[in-house]
Amino acid sequence: MPDSPKASDPPVRLIGHEFSLYSGKARAYLRHKQVPFVESATPVDRKLIEQHVGRRVIPVVVTADGEFVQDTSEIIDYFERRYPERSVYPEGPWQRLVSLLFEVYGDEWLVLPAMHYRWHFKRQNLAYVLKNFGDIIKPGWPRWLRPIGGLPMAMLFATFYKPVMGRSRGNIGEIEKSYEAFLDDFNRHLEDHPFLLGNRASIGDFGLIGPLYAHLYKDPYPGQLMRRRAPNVAEWVERMQRPTDFDGGFLADDEVPETLYPLLGRMFAEQLPVLVDTLRRVGRWAAEHPDASGIPRFIGKHDFFLGKVKATRRVMPFAQWMFQRPLAHYRSLSAGQKARIDPILDELGGLGGLNEPVAMPLKLENYRLALDRQSAGHQGGSGEYLTGGSARRAQ
Repeated sequence: MPDSPKASDPPVRLIGHEFSLYSGKARAYLRHKQVPFVESATPVDRKLIEQHVGRRVIPVVVTADGEFVQDTSEIIDYFERRYPERSVYPEGPWQRLVSLLFEVYGDEWLVLPAMHYRWHFKRQNLAYVLKNFGDIIKPGWPRWLRPIGGLPMAMLFATFYKPVMGRSRGNIGEIEKSYEAFLDDFNRHLEDHPFLLGNRASIGDFGLIGPLYAHLYKDPYPGQLMRRRAPNVAEWVERMQRPTDFDGGFLADDEVPETLYPLLGRMFAEQLPVLVDTLRRVGRWAAEHPDASGIPRFIGKHDFFLGKVKATRRVMPFAQWMFQRPLAHYRSLSAGQKARIDPILDELGGLGGLNEPVAMPLKLENYRLALDRQSAGHQGGSGEYLTGGSARRAQ
């Protein structure tokens, strides 16, 4: 098997859309890896996904062999195994941990401001949003009618995300304050580095590009905000779309720039308590359902804080599956490696969370999240997170 794809290889199919958050992650990765691909999201594509995956979700990659790969992390890991050259996973233990943490932060936390900025600023965004929903849902309708056809689904998304992700009237200001601080800190980091860890995009960059491209760069209101407040971030978003800009390497000697510390500190302060409580809730749910093999998309509610404002969101087991990736890597480190990394994690507020036990591991099986009862109680692990397999959410 070749280390990298060739231009003459038969193209894979990316079933996705420019408007879709997670499609942006998969698309940027395929461009980085220079995998030949074509992209579409036709009604026929959606029926194929429902037939093979079991529900209509995007993005999905259909390989030249007819294999359906769904979930962005699974898509990336599929091609990383197939084409190991120019890996997005740094070899250095500290860089690898940081990049995996940023993937979780982008995939599972920045979705909240992404959805807020899309749906809260209706006057600025609504025409653009309805046009895109109409193009996806009613592509056969006359162009001027499509926004009307997209209206019901758009309104569903506009209301559904609030109780799920924890957006309330009381924390709107904190969501915007947190996101703008993120923009400021990331903008400062990008003054010195084109990507998170040097001259090559890591798995962390691809985690961030999902929310930062389709919603926070492309949507009218947040796009203007990003270009005005954080021009380096806007340039990074554009750079992530150009495969020729991915040819460099990661920083030498496993260096993680200190300009990333404020971003990590924000993740540990805001998201890590939610992830830790999710681990505990999943363990409790599994104990209360001893005969279950699968697990629901939501298993109740829990409180979280942005600043000093408390809100409530759904407990999402999928966030645990994502968090297991950096946890598995961290727990595979030697004592000497941890001796170097732990003081930094402790200072930033992340050490306790990375040592939280995983009471009930989760796995992906047949495009569904499942309880991994056979692995329960085995905390160390091999650090394997290129899992190969199966399922996620839609956008």
